[in-house]
Amino acid sequence: MRALVTRLDSFGDVLLAGPAIRAVAARADHVTVLCGRLGAPAARMLPGVDDILVWDAPWVGFTPPPVGRGEVELLIDTIDADAALILTSFHQSPLPAALLLRLAGVAHIAADSVDYPGALLDVRHQRAPHAHEAEAALDLAEAAGFPRVDDGRLRVLPPPHTVRLTGPEPYVVLHPGASVPARAWSRERCAEAVRELTAAGQRVVVTGGRGERELTAYVAGEHGLDLGGRTDAEELAGVLAGAQAVVTGNTGPAHLAAAVGTPVVSLFAPVVPAERWRPYGVPYVLLGDQDAPCADSRARDCPVPGHPCLESVTAEDVVVAVEKVVAE
Repeated sequence: MRALVTRLDSFGDVLLAGPAIRAVAARADHVTVLCGRLGAPAARMLPGVDDILVWDAPWVGFTPPPVGRGEVELLIDTIDADAALILTSFHQSPLPAALLLRLAGVAHIAADSVDYPGALLDVRHQRAPHAHEAEAALDLAEAAGFPRVDDGRLRVLPPPHTVRLTGPEPYVVLHPGASVPARAWSRERCAEAVRELTAAGQRVVVTGGRGERELTAYVAGEHGLDLGGRTDAEELAGVLAGAQAVVTGNTGPAHLAAAVGTPVVSLFAPVVPAERWRPYGVPYVLLGDQDAPCADSRARDCPVPGHPCLESVTAEDVVVAVEKVVAE
């Protein structure tokens, strides 16, 4: 049996699909992951993946591409699968993807769907209320005939050693960036945290993407080691794996830290529910006002002046949280 698992969102979303993908791989002869460009680096690190098909869907993402008939027809002609699992977030519809998979000749398609699917789904599953995204994906896989085969934690393939980048252990990672401003702690607060962690005896490594070098340089200052723009996805996994703890917002590196077994201090803006997106399967401390007025708004930019849900968190709060998860 050739199986296809679809997760069309970002890096962290694909990591959260990992346990379900392993369940599918245990029963299928070949597993392809259909994902977007942002999720592809994560898909390449997941155990159980035989092939990756990269396509940016016009109904997904912050800047989705226009609908192109040629691209859609090429995708339909490329897909080769007997069964498919469509993984989506709780607020998304799987039906556009289901239509394309059905046109591609996929015989058995399963998804969580609130909307009536007609002939598009063979398994129309209803996710449990308040389920974490990783758990929801596992539940869907089981309903589709792919029961879980392990503890269900996030995992990636063994990352490379990165001591040449980080220097010797121990150290704590602070990752200040986020996919949208509403989920980010301010750069001033992040810089304060680096100074306070250093004063508490921690060595701090600051990470970030190529487009975040100015941010990471500011945050690292004179006290932290700035690795902004110096790691690809696999190397970042190695850096996080060597850390005692990772301090970051609700963004991809939080899930990557969980996938390599590192505790997380999560600066979590409640624009999406923490119960669905918190660090999964590792010790964690959740910081941020989860009852702030922005809760469940899915806002990209904070709708409340001063960003109080995260700016109420102090550098001292982070130091205490790091000490707690390291002790655990």
